[in-house]
Amino acid sequence: EQRYRKEVVVHPGVVVIVPVLEDGRILLIRNRRYAINQVLIELPAGTLEKNEDPMNCAGRELLEETGYLARRLKPMMSMYASSGVLTETMYVFIAYDLQRREQVLDLGEDIELLPVLLEEASEMIRTGEIQDAKTIASLMYYERFCQR
Repeated sequence: EQRYRKEVVVHPGVVVIVPVLEDGRILLIRNRRYAINQVLIELPAGTLEKNEDPMNCAGRELLEETGYLARRLKPMMSMYASSGVLTETMYVFIAYDLQRREQVLDLGEDIELLPVLLEEASEMIRTGEIQDAKTIASLMYYERFCQR
């Protein structure tokens, strides 16, 4: 019998939010990522707290990172970030009927809002301006399957 050892990173999971503004633009963010020392263009996202409902987390993270309150959140899809080494599940939601409130950034967060048309976001993916995997997958899924 052959035995081997495998390291797995256990992660509580994350939510990713596709915030749709009243005029149809998607609210992206510029987010400083210290691990790679770069500012990435992303969808708002955040880590689930212990036993937190993903939909509640999505509403909380959207408000904290963007200052927008979603009056309607709709589950869109879920996916695995890197299933070979990581237990992290990503729960993706679409946020509608957004109301402007106030951004409440966590310590160390440096986030700038970037509202764009979906066509612009697709072009940013094509040109490599958007490099964040969860953002690419979520926007492509939204464009392909969720357009009204």
